Amino acid sequence: MPKEFSRTLRLNAQLQQELASLIRDELTDPRVVQVSVTRVDVAPDLRNANVAVSSLGADAELAAAVKALNGAAARLRRGLGRRLRLRYVPLLRFTADTGLREGDRIGALIRQAAARDRAAHQPDGSEPADEG
Repeated sequence: MPKEFSRTLRLNAQLQQELASLIRDELTDPRVVQVSVTRVDVAPDLRNANVAVSSLGADAELAAAVKALNGAAARLRRGLGRRLRLRYVPLLRFTADTGLREGDRIGALIRQAAARDRAAHQPDGSEPADEG
């Protein structure tokens, strides 16, 4: 009977959970405070993994965090090796994930446009006529 999820998908989820825990508990670098692991993509041969991280800070802080995490990749890989039973622990490559930040920016633009539209259609504060 085939499994519901492929090995790669299960490993992605497990690595994301373990890396978040390792970054939170074992790294003391102040540049990686408040960093969230948003996505892990393991290569089909399970030798390499791209790890996307996000932060609520500025873009410069996120870039510094990515640099610090890439510098600590070997230490994190050893930590994964101790926690997981894998034949090969993938090499880790950290990248910045700006998707959440872009989503917030687009949401703010939509809210601003909607507010301007409402203000333009109600100059005297009266309710618009119901067209129905």
